[in-house]
Amino acid sequence: MAKGNALKMNLPSVDDLFSTEESRQEAKLAKIYDIPISEIDDFPDHPYRVLDDEDMLSLMDSISERGVITPAMVRKKDDGRYEMISGHRRKRACERLGMETLRCEVVEVSRDEAIILMVDSNSQRTEIAPCDKGRAYKMKLEAIKRRQGERTDLTSATVLQKSDGKTSRELLADESADSHEQIRKYIRLTYLVPELQDFVDEGKMKMRPAVELSYLDEETQRDVVDRIDETEAFPSHDQAIRIRKAFEEGEISYDVVSEIMAEDKPNQRPKYKFSFERLKPLIPKGYADAQAEEYVIKALEFYKRYLLKQRDQAR
Repeated sequence: MAKGNALKMNLPSVDDLFSTEESRQEAKLAKIYDIPISEIDDFPDHPYRVLDDEDMLSLMDSISERGVITPAMVRKKDDGRYEMISGHRRKRACERLGMETLRCEVVEVSRDEAIILMVDSNSQRTEIAPCDKGRAYKMKLEAIKRRQGERTDLTSATVLQKSDGKTSRELLADESADSHEQIRKYIRLTYLVPELQDFVDEGKMKMRPAVELSYLDEETQRDVVDRIDETEAFPSHDQAIRIRKAFEEGEISYDVVSEIMAEDKPNQRPKYKFSFERLKPLIPKGYADAQAEEYVIKALEFYKRYLLKQRDQAR
């Protein structure tokens, strides 16, 4: 056979022939680099607040002693800089310590994939403020909705999930510790004005009334904030429902908000606490608990009559 007619075959290279499965797996391992902190941008609209609190000081102490044990996660942007996905607190701690670089894992993902990674990586934190969780769930839910429309081939996992008849929020619930309804409530918190969000995150206002208030417009929400500032009392769930109903019926005003919130609530009635050590010397010895209570009440009644007499004499 002439050389010109010889069969041409695509033979593997020598490197391919002698490469092992181990070497091929090593090539797939994450890429870890020490990246200048000045080249790392925070994730846009990052839902988790980074606070310079006691936990931050503890993290700084840990990094000072042992360095950054778990690398942060970043992705490279089109402009050559890096975008933080996971590790904002580690970055902040390193900045405060005066460090110039941060140990990072560089991953190649899209923006929506980055959002999902960012939320999932932070979900393991022991303490997450309710409104931070709501913002994170909202971002991830929107990313899931966008991704559902990316692929249409029958092997796509998103297509198979959609064929189950589940909503995006139900898919999100399948991947988290919170139920479908809990996720809805957390996301509703993102519609509150900042002042009300702070009250929820600080534990001053319960989640159920906060969810009801999230359906109000900004003006009405700020009326609620003003009333809270004036009275230092927060609406109960029942009061929040009534405020929302008045708003939806077009009968809301600051006076209506004030009237509803002015009602006495059992859970916000003052609770008097007395020190046993202070009362003990004033109660006759041998008094049982019921007798001691009666003794204190009679003493207060006597003192009240004394004050009234003093007031009358001063006129």
